[in-house]
Amino acid sequence: MAVGILEVQLVNAKGLRDTDFFGDMDPYVIVQYKSQERKSGVARGQGGHPVWNERLTFKVEYPGQGSEYKLSLNIMDKDTFSSDDFIGGAKIYVKDLLTSGVQNGTAELHPSKYRVVDASQSYVGEIEVGVTFTLKEEQIYDGEEYGGWNESSFRICCCFVWDELPVLAMAFVA
Repeated sequence: MAVGILEVQLVNAKGLRDTDFFGDMDPYVIVQYKSQERKSGVARGQGGHPVWNERLTFKVEYPGQGSEYKLSLNIMDKDTFSSDDFIGGAKIYVKDLLTSGVQNGTAELHPSKYRVVDASQSYVGEIEVGVTFTLKEEQIYDGEEYGGWNESSFRICCCFVWDELPVLAMAFVA
């Protein structure tokens, strides 16, 4: 099994349907990969054309558990006095990216535009996202330990109370 880092570059979104009656909406993105979830910052007052320019990272095991290799992006509108509104979502399938990254050490999907759809699967805008997978080098455990208590040349010999003050006696072991 290969382990690596999946980096999601959130660039921007365009044409998002505004969910606020007064003022501009404050969009942010919740990105999920399997059981991991990351949130972008809130693009305050940017309405239907937010710009994030953020990178979110996920630890990935490939092939790993389950067969779903996708990123789910849910665009939300941050509200102060009520629950946040769901604007829409997009999915990016990354199985081919992971396969290529495992073979070559790295693989990239350059920033591209993805359709954003609401709960009824109606088009509500687009989001621009790039994705990179970088394979981490495997660290082989050879069984040796360095440092630690077993390598220390000091040992606690005893603990006793003398005149009601605790005393620890340390001894040098050759």
